Amino acid sequence: MLVVSLAPAVDAAKSASDLRLLTPSMDAARAEIGVFGGSGLYRLLDDVAFLAIETPYGVPSDDIAIGRVGDRMVAFMPRHGRKHTIPPAAINYRANLWAMHSIGVNRVIAPTAAGSLQPHVKVGELVITDQFIDRTHGRPDTYFAEGPKVVHISAAEPYCPVLRALAVQAAKAGEVAVHEHGTVVVIQGPRFSTRAESKWFSSMGWETVNMTQYPEAMLARELEMCYLNISLVTDYDAGLEGHPDVKPVSVEEVQRSFAANTDRVRELILRLIPNIPAERQCPCATALRDAAIGG
Repeated sequence: MLVVSLAPAVDAAKSASDLRLLTPSMDAARAEIGVFGGSGLYRLLDDVAFLAIETPYGVPSDDIAIGRVGDRMVAFMPRHGRKHTIPPAAINYRANLWAMHSIGVNRVIAPTAAGSLQPHVKVGELVITDQFIDRTHGRPDTYFAEGPKVVHISAAEPYCPVLRALAVQAAKAGEVAVHEHGTVVVIQGPRFSTRAESKWFSSMGWETVNMTQYPEAMLARELEMCYLNISLVTDYDAGLEGHPDVKPVSVEEVQRSFAANTDRVRELILRLIPNIPAERQCPCATALRDAAIGG
């Protein structure tokens, strides 16, 4: 059920001119592109309306802010909440994706902070992720847990190839250092990796480590939404083998690095959105076709 928030929770510092209430109609509460803000990215647009949404899976991380980028309607939600009060394992990923889907979103852009596992993937650079390794546990990770259908969604190519290509183009157009491919190891959190874990991840050739890419990416796939991850490298995880001068990650380092690069990430997203085609011609749009047994 959609619920228009007549008294949205906003920071005291936000002026009244920044807030435009939605009228309680489905037409006024629609968007086609959704953005989940990661650590350090709690706001995308200034001229927005806030929408509180109830879902069958509980309460999302925050209200959805809906605004316009050119002629595209865009929805934004900070996945940790606007004051970063929700740790990675406690995020209600199912509610977040369902809320976006319920207002028409079929493309999801998901910027995140990430730690580098390789010397050539440097702090401040971007990685357009194309694969993940799931090391989480206990997170509700499907919309089909209780039937009536048994759904085996394909995870061979978990990120939308069309959005990935457009993101690379947008990064290069903005002269941003970008890695066109990368595998992210998704750890449970909230703790960071041990040196042994980080060494293992690095030795496997994986590029980054993060705490939120699973199950977010696959829940989007179950809803047949295109999904794109843009990883901003903020640190070197637990350090790099053979580089004793590289210190293990700290919260202070992540916050400092993201603060220094937030504007670049936001500008990349705003540069990307107008280039997203109206029609979808990628496998994401038909992900459920032939994926179900029974029912």
